[in-house]
Amino acid sequence: MVNRVTLIGRLGQDPEMRYTPSGMAVARFSLATNENRKDQQGNWQSETTWHNIVVFGQSAERSSEMFKKGNLAYIEGKISIRNWEDKEGQKRTSFEIIANFVRNLTPKSGGESFGESSHSQAEPTHSGPPMDEDLPF
Repeated sequence: MVNRVTLIGRLGQDPEMRYTPSGMAVARFSLATNENRKDQQGNWQSETTWHNIVVFGQSAERSSEMFKKGNLAYIEGKISIRNWEDKEGQKRTSFEIIANFVRNLTPKSGGESFGESSHSQAEPTHSGPPMDEDLPF
């Protein structure tokens, strides 16, 4: 089974940085994605979906430094369901994206390269077949 999400969107606010009791960094922010489609009359309509993003560890610390509200971001991660109680004691459920790779797609001033961060600090994995130089064609 696969639980993998890839999103490109804009941050709704600066990342909120916190630390767990054990000292692990946790960054949270919302990400807006847009989908354009034609309605029944043939007019283009834009629909915005908001996603709650959670980043852990060194990636969280880097995210809080490199992301600002409005930045265009590339996120890879998995969907997670969180159950919690609100202030009135009502049980609530929310969906979050636990990011394992984040990249700022907004160029820095001066034409510098984009920022990126990964839990594993390795190159992102690709879902395609491995490249094989010995293929007969």
